[in-house]
Amino acid sequence: MKKFTSVKDIPSIEKALATAFEVKNNKFGFQHLGKNKTMVLVFFNSSLRTRLSTQKAAMNMGMNTMVMNVNEDSWQLESEMGVVMDGKNAEHLREAIPVIGKYCDVIGVRAFAKFENREDDYAEKILSQFVEYAGVPVVSMEAATRHPLQSFADLVTIEEHKKVEKPKVVLTWAPHPRALPQAVANSFVEWMRETDYELVVTHPKGYELAPEFMGDVKVEYDQKKAFEGADFIYAKNWASYTDYGQILSKDMSWTVDEAKMALTNNAKFMHCLPVRRNMIVTDGVIDSPNSIVVDEAYNREITAQAVLKMILEDE
Repeated sequence: MKKFTSVKDIPSIEKALATAFEVKNNKFGFQHLGKNKTMVLVFFNSSLRTRLSTQKAAMNMGMNTMVMNVNEDSWQLESEMGVVMDGKNAEHLREAIPVIGKYCDVIGVRAFAKFENREDDYAEKILSQFVEYAGVPVVSMEAATRHPLQSFADLVTIEEHKKVEKPKVVLTWAPHPRALPQAVANSFVEWMRETDYELVVTHPKGYELAPEFMGDVKVEYDQKKAFEGADFIYAKNWASYTDYGQILSKDMSWTVDEAKMALTNNAKFMHCLPVRRNMIVTDGVIDSPNSIVVDEAYNREITAQAVLKMILEDE
């Protein structure tokens, strides 16, 4: 595996899951693969779980790690081609990326949507330059349109907690005070479409995701109806795709609460974190025994390590 930017990069869902559970059962059993190798983690945006879990995963594999917070630890970086660099950006990604690649064996990169131009965000201008110029495998630690490490962890978590072979999984929009990217929602739908789960997406009108991610997935605009009989509830906010980057609603009736969870099949509650309590989800739901958000976060380490194992084994 030469890169990990989406579910399309893995050999198969079955192989990815098998590798994840192999790693989980023997976290320190593959250090020979990472011996004397280095992973550089490049962050254009802030992080807690992604930074710690990916760094820990690399260490579990016996790798050295280096972390760089762009614009704090380095020169200001320019990403646009053809510009006259007479402003604040002192170095171009075209030179910075291959240099970073010379110092390591794998690069992780995190670069969110900017919400300035939908076409630019969905072209993944930063991530695509890393893939093209790095000269080493690149792992997306969340990009403008996808968060594959999170979605892989979500899949592992569902597999661990499911009580039926084909669970009903509901992705629900929930209110948030800020405009958030579609990356987690896009990626979650994309990964779930590779399974045989029953997937339902529910959100207010105006929050439809990009067609290339949704495919033929059902949208249910009645949140309570969507929750009926669900085995897993995944809550997430995202800004509008059609009215790009805009907050169209802060309707608190979409908050996941105990009454809505009572409509489900004793569903497990999931969220990628960080979560706005009593806006995305009530205290009563996220603190309940059916909340598996911490298990989900722990699996970020496992799936990052599984990705590194598949990459290193392919060298």
